[in-house]
Amino acid sequence: MSVGNVRGLDLHLDVGPVRGRGRALEDALRDAVRSGRLTPGTRLPGTRSLAADLGLSRGTVVQAFSQLVAEGWLVGVAGSGTVVGTVPSGSVTPEPDGRPVPAGTRAGIDLRPGRPDLSAFPRTPWAGAVRRALAGSAASLDYVEPGGLPELRAAVAEHVARTRGVRADGNAVVVTAGFTQGLALLARAVHRLGMRHAGAEDPGFARHREVLTAAGLTPVALPVDDAGADAAALPEDPALALLTPAHQHPYGVVLAPARRAAVVEWARRCDGFVVEDDYDGEFRYDRQPVGAMQPLDPDRVVFAGSVSKTLAPGMRLGWLVVPRALRAPLEAEMRALGAWVPAIDQLALADLLRRGEYDRHVRRMRLAYRGRRQELGARLAAIGAPPPAGVAAGLHALLPVGSAERERRTVDAAERAGVRLHGLHTGGYWHRPAPDRPGALVIGYATPPGHAWRRALDALTELLR
Repeated sequence: MSVGNVRGLDLHLDVGPVRGRGRALEDALRDAVRSGRLTPGTRLPGTRSLAADLGLSRGTVVQAFSQLVAEGWLVGVAGSGTVVGTVPSGSVTPEPDGRPVPAGTRAGIDLRPGRPDLSAFPRTPWAGAVRRALAGSAASLDYVEPGGLPELRAAVAEHVARTRGVRADGNAVVVTAGFTQGLALLARAVHRLGMRHAGAEDPGFARHREVLTAAGLTPVALPVDDAGADAAALPEDPALALLTPAHQHPYGVVLAPARRAAVVEWARRCDGFVVEDDYDGEFRYDRQPVGAMQPLDPDRVVFAGSVSKTLAPGMRLGWLVVPRALRAPLEAEMRALGAWVPAIDQLALADLLRRGEYDRHVRRMRLAYRGRRQELGARLAAIGAPPPAGVAAGLHALLPVGSAERERRTVDAAERAGVRLHGLHTGGYWHRPAPDRPGALVIGYATPPGHAWRRALDALTELLR
């Protein structure tokens, strides 16, 4: 049956035979969301009008909506009715007996690291910032310098100096389409300068090693322990060193002061450069965030940040605070590749920073994520599991599970239950995987939308019992 008046769209819902039509309505709506016919944020018709269109009692429709809200497929919004929630669509996972079961049957829970709660994106402030950008001078929409618009470069310099202790002015800031693009450009630039190696944390994010390799740099494993990455493994020739000092990914430890000093001394001695990936430095929950290491030597340390963890990775907005010696080589790479960031996005972010909206959003999310981490720790304690490793910070937690084999079994069991997890081995964090290396789950507790967090926590603890 087609249902009209869903914001002017027709929607086909097959509610089946006369008996069991409430369950059929639930199934039809789940299928419409899973297949993408109903996209996140779409407002559904009211229960009274939908019941009339389908020939059902209003109570039946209310009950179906309530069930789907509880499962996370739909979200009740005060003053706006019911809208479609953020749920992965279209994937299936096999049950142990081989029967395909939709991944969303157990709510399609995503606990992979690397993303914030996208449902919390500050849509209204961002929309206002875009409107103000469009109302400004048309000259801002002309071709811009590769390094970015002066408005955003100045706003970023002020922001990172105030919040992270970075020594920077607008001339040192280069605007990029996220951290990964910035790293790729840097790697290409230093390769042209003669560098052939790049130190990278072990374990560490596999995608970044791929980016370094693609630029012609050979990754050198830097073992990580409770004091962070060990600079002793760095080569004694000019090279790049990629580190996450404030909150190592994935171990969650802070680079110790002695090791910070050692890596900066290595860069001076070997004519190398350090890339400080400050991917989630704003989120520390037990104390003030540890300051950036860039002030130890702004001529040797590239400070890198983005809005991927604070706002959304799909915005593709980031920045580098670049030492003077690297600015011209980096700009040459940007010109060669046409690596410009859209002017409207730059102007909108600059507006958000200047008006304090960005800071206010970060503070709100810091409180939300701190609560989630505390709840995660409490649930783990309740089932006798060890607490999350590392400091209370960031958007992910490391949960040791013993062996690599146990990690794989847990990830496989989670997939069958419709829960998406990453581990040290299954996520490719180790440079050279081996069965004797420890296994652990890397839990992205910020990833689920707010309305689905408790359900995600229930599913995780059920798996870990």
